Amino acid sequence: MAVTRRLLMAVVGLFSLLVYFTAAYVGYLLLLPVWDSRPSPLMAALVVLGTAIALGVVNYWAATAQLKRSLNAVELPRARAPEAYHRLDALVDQMNVETPTLLLAELPVPNAFAIGGGTGTIVVDRRLFRLLSAAEFEGLLAHELAHLETRDALVQTVAYSFVQTLVGLIGLALFPIVVLTGGIARSLALLRGDPSSWSRSWLGRAQRYSLQVVAGLGFAVTLLLLGYSRRRELAADDRAVEITGNPVGLARALAEIEQASTPDPGLLRQVYVHSEADNELSRLLSTHPPIDERMQRLQDRAQYGNFTKSSERPSSRR
Repeated sequence: MAVTRRLLMAVVGLFSLLVYFTAAYVGYLLLLPVWDSRPSPLMAALVVLGTAIALGVVNYWAATAQLKRSLNAVELPRARAPEAYHRLDALVDQMNVETPTLLLAELPVPNAFAIGGGTGTIVVDRRLFRLLSAAEFEGLLAHELAHLETRDALVQTVAYSFVQTLVGLIGLALFPIVVLTGGIARSLALLRGDPSSWSRSWLGRAQRYSLQVVAGLGFAVTLLLLGYSRRRELAADDRAVEITGNPVGLARALAEIEQASTPDPGLLRQVYVHSEADNELSRLLSTHPPIDERMQRLQDRAQYGNFTKSSERPSSRR
């Protein structure tokens, strides 16, 4: 019985080996014309970059439109909030950004966030008008205008699209090698009469390491992009302080939002500040720095006077 089983595994292994080698040869014949007509490395890089940027822009605008529809937000009339618009107009005059549309919404937590770029939109939770003082609301508006000024959301979406495209291409290039090495390793293990030994062979380890390289590359670049997103949040805080000259106002606005927030904002978590109770892993994977860190930076700037109100210098608006 054992001899029969060993012979059967050997036959199956030999057949599998022939199948994989045949598939590899057919794949080689199919890819040969593509390789012969390949573009120059520079042209290929430009095509990949252009495709990634185009897909990123399309995804951004589609996601923005979908987000607006899901919010069920309404535009805030100027007559209803003249003081808010007065402060908004004053901020816009000092920044390189057009006057955004102010939308009122009922968000899972009291907050505000910017979508679009240039002439964009700022979504404001209704409760902020009750929770925040005029100076605090001004600091929050300046922070969101800073995001619009540098088109942070669009830049980050395009960057994510580029990373996904790059990792996808690497994965696509390695896919035939991964399949072939794994198939040959399994076939040889069957020929040896020990099917489970394939993962311990050098071919099996090569397949595992290839998959780990692709996954590790994607994770590492994602961490870099998340780090960049957190730096942009701090940069928006700094820009808001530069414009308003009031770091305490923004710090208090963040404190009020944190105090009024619930722990589960749902699908909109990525646009919200995060609690100081978050663990280190969640902070590493967050698009926002810890709120306590942001507040400490703002309080330090207020204490040491490390800011200059933009109204004291020439307007930066073009």
